[in-house]
Amino acid sequence: MIAIIDYDAGNIKSVEKALLYLGEKAEITRDKEKILNADKVILPGVGNFGDAMANIHKYELAPVIKEVVDRKTPFLGICVGLQLLFERSDESDGVPGLGILEGEILRIPDAELKVPQIGWNNIKIDKSCPLFQGLPENPYVYFVHSYYLKAKDEKIVKATTEYGTLIHAAVQKDNVFACQFHPEKSSEVGLHILKNFIGL
Repeated sequence: MIAIIDYDAGNIKSVEKALLYLGEKAEITRDKEKILNADKVILPGVGNFGDAMANIHKYELAPVIKEVVDRKTPFLGICVGLQLLFERSDESDGVPGLGILEGEILRIPDAELKVPQIGWNNIKIDKSCPLFQGLPENPYVYFVHSYYLKAKDEKIVKATTEYGTLIHAAVQKDNVFACQFHPEKSSEVGLHILKNFIGL
């Protein structure tokens, strides 16, 4: 069973639907025991970094997430779920993230491009990452975001994209995976990524 962490964030149902479509048992939950006993755990979500962290603390989920990571359970953060794994965000200055990974979330520079980035963009992938095995070169995935990751250790970066700046679009460190884009909205490519996660 895959536990999808419920912290009142948007877009959680679409992740569940994608997993069910792939034939995987999934449950949206904030129950500590269910999350800790799951085969895999997903932290999805769209919305504001500070609000998301407030809800994580309100439901006492921060220690649960850290324990999942420590137990080496495969873990996937999606969109804001990626951002929360890091130390801080320009979106909510002064609000610490979970700090599971080192790096910060910065605002996409307002140049000639529209912010937020909403829509399809190609990513340059590191095919050694289990999430991206079997994918074509530079696949297109779906983004919705105004803030982007700059990881401290570039060795954990497994996908990048360009949108006004170089964006660290996916990371992996041991059992922790995270994507800024939405695999559940990225058509066949996204389903392939989720299937790879299920197969870990």
